[in-house]
Amino acid sequence: MHNADTRAKVGSAVMDPQLTDHFVLPDRPDKPEEACGVFAVLASDQPVANLTYFGLYALQHRGQESAGIAVFEQGTGQAGGPKVRMHKDMGLVSQVFDQGVLERLPGQLAIGHNRYSTTGSSKACNAQPVLLNTRLGPFAFAHNGNLVNAAELRQAIASDIPEVEFTSTTDSELIAFAIQHAVNEGLGWDAAIRAAAARCRGAFSLVIGTPEGLFALRDGHGIRPLVFGHMGEPSAAQWVVSSETCGLDIIGASFDGDVEPGEIIHFRLGDPNPQRSRWISEPTKLCVFEMIYFARPDSRFFGESLYSYRVRIGEVLARETPVEADIVIGVPDSGIPAAIGYSQWSGIPFGDGLIKNRYVGRTFIQPTQAMREAGIRVKLNPLPDVLAGKRVVVIDDSIVRGTTSRKLVAAIRDAGATEVHMRISSPPVTHPCFYGIDTDTQDQLIAARLKIGRAHV
Repeated sequence: MHNADTRAKVGSAVMDPQLTDHFVLPDRPDKPEEACGVFAVLASDQPVANLTYFGLYALQHRGQESAGIAVFEQGTGQAGGPKVRMHKDMGLVSQVFDQGVLERLPGQLAIGHNRYSTTGSSKACNAQPVLLNTRLGPFAFAHNGNLVNAAELRQAIASDIPEVEFTSTTDSELIAFAIQHAVNEGLGWDAAIRAAAARCRGAFSLVIGTPEGLFALRDGHGIRPLVFGHMGEPSAAQWVVSSETCGLDIIGASFDGDVEPGEIIHFRLGDPNPQRSRWISEPTKLCVFEMIYFARPDSRFFGESLYSYRVRIGEVLARETPVEADIVIGVPDSGIPAAIGYSQWSGIPFGDGLIKNRYVGRTFIQPTQAMREAGIRVKLNPLPDVLAGKRVVVIDDSIVRGTTSRKLVAAIRDAGATEVHMRISSPPVTHPCFYGIDTDTQDQLIAARLKIGRAHV
């Protein structure tokens, strides 16, 4: 049985004690926020935990609340099966892991996860990977996305497994229990994963470590990205799966392709030919915010870097919304490529008008109201030397509620700008997203309440 005590052994699985219980969530930011990053390595004679650490480090932008790694060591568990060791905790990858922890995670298969909470609160019990035992042995599970039928799936799981003990409030745990139930009902790993996926509606990119190797799966629409590649020669069958290509790059892995929407891939240790097949066919619907905001600019989508894609967006903005101005600035970091594109097309010089504090993550210490009213600037500060007396075009990636944009324009005017023209590289956010983006209710979305128009600020 799965034990609610995370410090207990689960089959042949062992997990380090948790260090924290919970964090207090800050005020909601005026930006869309993504759910998670997943990473996995299957390789013999490689420090898979260390490689996964660096992969998660590259994917840190996708989630900063918690991090975790589970590692399978073949032939050391019960009845000659794998032993699974896991360590996960609240915080950044560099805070959760050190070399001592990584050395206690030997093995051939690693599953890693960075989390930002959309479904489920920000608590240690909701950190991933999820580790469960079955009649075929233990498995480790990591999920990026969000289910829209989580409530009904939870009820169904409770009916299927009357003795179930939910240890988290996440939809990810529900998918894991669905896999566990299917295996315990007599299915093999591949069939069980397919059966569990068929019960899910929403966005889910999954990596699953099992005694039979590594599985990677994407929902039928392909809403969240998932790619795979190899280390060394292809014949060595050293496989890597990552939310983005930047996770492959950091460990020197070669990019092989996307896990296609509706595809399941089974990677086996020592097998240079992974088993690829469709589990469902649906229209492809990749999230536009992956292209504009979430994913790192050096990650590759559809054969090109997102940096190049975002530069082209800026060129389109310049064609569609020209303006007479003296300087183009981007809101760091995600607005800068579009600002460069706007500058190149329009001929208006590009400059650095905003300085970002790059050491600010998700802060759990909030300014007092008096500090907010005084205009405390934790993340961005304008440069009066650059902006004073200038007509400024500001390029940002998105507007959600509009509160940050209003303060940003005011700060640029306070720095001496004579005009401020704002351009946004994303489509208007008019509706909440239920597929792994943390957005407000519709009445809080500025584009749902106001018409799009041109204004002089």
